[in-house]
Formats: sequence, structure tokens, C-alpha cells
Amino acid sequence: MPIRLTPALRPFAAAAAALLLGVAACPAAAEKADRSKPMVVEADRPGTVDLQRQVVVFNGNVSITQGTLVIRAERVELREMPDGYRAATALGSAGRQASYRQKRDGVDETVEGAADRIDFDGRAQTLRFVGNGSVRRLRGAAVADEITGALIVWDANAELFSVQGGETSAANPGGRVRAVLSPRAEPASAPAAAASVPLLPSRALGEKR
Repeated sequence: MPIRLTPALRPFAAAAAALLLGVAACPAAAEKADRSKPMVVEADRPGTVDLQRQVVVFNGNVSITQGTLVIRAERVELREMPDGYRAATALGSAGRQASYRQKRDGVDETVEGAADRIDFDGRAQTLRFVGNGSVRRLRGAAVADEITGALIVWDANAELFSVQGGETSAANPGGRVRAVLSPRAEPASAPAAAASVPLLPSRALGEKR
């Protein structure tokens, strides 16, 4: 059963939250309101804080939520670099990949992804889905686009996805990457013009109709 961080762990929670804020602010197109929402970190096992190395570690069915942002992994490591930038690594388990999900700002779209490992680089503003990666963009509940490959990189500054080296399998022995892109929705057609009514000449005053 996941455990919620309690007031007794306030020093730990403060250090973790400071690092996690960098993750929540990653994609430039992510839901801006998420930054002002409370962050909840849950894990099956106690976490650790290495103040000298500036590393916070959570283990066991880790769940991080903040507004529409949801990160799930078996292990999450959060690091603060000497230059103040933050980085994080979310690791999956043998039977469950690490996953990321967040709504895009201003539109009814959500980006979700999963991989054996998800890396966040605050300096470069990138998310890397490493190993059996898949990323989907959903419009409402419908899948609009889907990308699969060995390495998928989301560059938040450029708002650009790149994909490299698909996973080899019996169905894909060459390790080809794969992208499924839905066509843009056609704009709604203008309503049909009302049937024209011929104009009749006006009658003179006093003339019977």
C-alpha cells in the first residue's frame, strides 16, 4: 500500500519538492496550472536524501502527482546539479515500465509516454524515453499520434519529438522506428446558404393585391 509523506518527513519532503519542481515544469507546452498545484509523492518503501550529493531517492511503486502531471516508476532518483539545474531518472521494473503523463496547456490534449527508463534534463529541457519507448498524444480520449522506438526525445524548447532505433523483434527484425500520425480534423463546413427567394416588384399605393 503506498504511503504518503507525513509531517514527520518535512525536511525530506522539502528537499524532494525542490528537486521535483524542475520535473513538473519540463515541457514548455505542459499545463501551466500544474506548477501551482500541491505535489504528492508516494512510495512503498522509505526514501533517502543525500545532502552532500544532492540526491533524493524513492523506491517501490513510486507515484508523483501534481495537477495533471503523473509519473510512475519503481525507482526515482532526483539530483540537483552544482549550477542549480535539476535532473531526474525514473526506472521501471521487469514487469512495469516507468510512465509519464501530462496535459498540454490550452488544448484538450495529453502527452503520455512509457519506457524502461525516463530521464529528465533541466538544463537541456528534455525528456528521454529510453528502452522500448512509446509516446502518444491524445486529443480528448482518442489517440492522435503515437511513436515507438528504442530512444524517444522530447525537446521542450523546440517542442520537437525525435525517435531513434526501433526495438528488434520477430515482427520488426530490422529495428525500424514507427510513427502513426492522424490527419488533422477537417474544418467544419459552412452551413448551406438559405434558398434564395425571388424578389417581387412592389405594388403601387392603392393597387389591389
